[in-house]
Amino acid sequence: MEIYVVRPGDSVDSIAAALDVDAEQIIFDNQLIYPYELAVGQALLINRYVRNPQKAISVSGYAYPFISPWVLEQTLPFLSELPIFSYGFTGQGELIPPVYGDDEWMIAEALRFGTQPILTLTPFGPDGNFNNRLINSVVNSREYTDNLIQNLLTVMNRKGYQGVDIDFEYILAQDRDAFTGFVWQVAETMRANGYHTSVALAPKTSPDQRGLLYEGKDYRALGEAADHVLLMTYEWGYTYGPPMAVAPINQVRRVVEYALTEIPAEKIDLGIPNYGYDWPLPYERGVTKAATIGNIQAVRIAVAQGAEIRFDQLAESPYFNYTSEDGTEHEVWFEDVRSMQAKFDLIKEYDLRGCGYWQIMEWFRANWLLLQSQFYIIK
Repeated sequence: MEIYVVRPGDSVDSIAAALDVDAEQIIFDNQLIYPYELAVGQALLINRYVRNPQKAISVSGYAYPFISPWVLEQTLPFLSELPIFSYGFTGQGELIPPVYGDDEWMIAEALRFGTQPILTLTPFGPDGNFNNRLINSVVNSREYTDNLIQNLLTVMNRKGYQGVDIDFEYILAQDRDAFTGFVWQVAETMRANGYHTSVALAPKTSPDQRGLLYEGKDYRALGEAADHVLLMTYEWGYTYGPPMAVAPINQVRRVVEYALTEIPAEKIDLGIPNYGYDWPLPYERGVTKAATIGNIQAVRIAVAQGAEIRFDQLAESPYFNYTSEDGTEHEVWFEDVRSMQAKFDLIKEYDLRGCGYWQIMEWFRANWLLLQSQFYIIK
């Protein structure tokens, strides 16, 4: 695999001729659409069919039940685990099935491809947001915890799930130890029944980091309790925040380096975003809202707008600016094969267990080809 960055005057045919590769392969691998226009600064994956796997890793990718069946079918060969998003629960531990559609067809598809279907558990309230009152109610009651675990086992046995992923966010600081105890109880019960347990961790850089996202999670204790963890190393750039990289590698590295002081590398999965954001400018805190876009969509916007894609060397992330028809300035940050390569290099450098994508709803072929060229994917 090679990565080629488009220069002024380049075309697919001229690049193919210069690199002695098939133009149709460039078009297919990079999901180019007719008439195959390119953006200056666009990163193209050049596939020479040479694989050099250096490490066996576990790869997971979150998906909602309304994912395109075609996208899921294309992605499953590259996944070890499919965390299905998501099951909720009441304050008394009653399980609430996914509100976005039936999950059973996804479970069947995962098993068909030798991928483990994982039940993702989230404390969503009636408004669809994370609700720490639900967490507080369940983790501080042995009765409610027992009820929730029994309900989990019933659904997992009936539907064919092979593990549970605990994705609790905004845990109150006073519930930190109770949450750890909850994870221990879930994990021990799951192991006794042949299942495994993972926990999603907010991207901390120190044990005493302040903030509602961080104070309720004890990295060391949760790393000991769970079979493995996912570092949610994304959302530096987010819907309501200022324009910036979603997963700047310099910040991602800080999280990984701290995590390794608390949790063994063989238990850590690196979180990877499979999306970008388009911010209208000027940015005004509390007012500006970015639009979530796919990585392929981002490039197509750049092509349509005649924008040059630049690459931030510190964040190792691509971005560009353009002006829409109504005169609004925009700034776009997304992921390409260069930014993905930086994340894969980090997995290799620190010998991590693997990676987990949020999320796989959009098909990004070049990412999966690049991943496959460097790792054996555990099935």
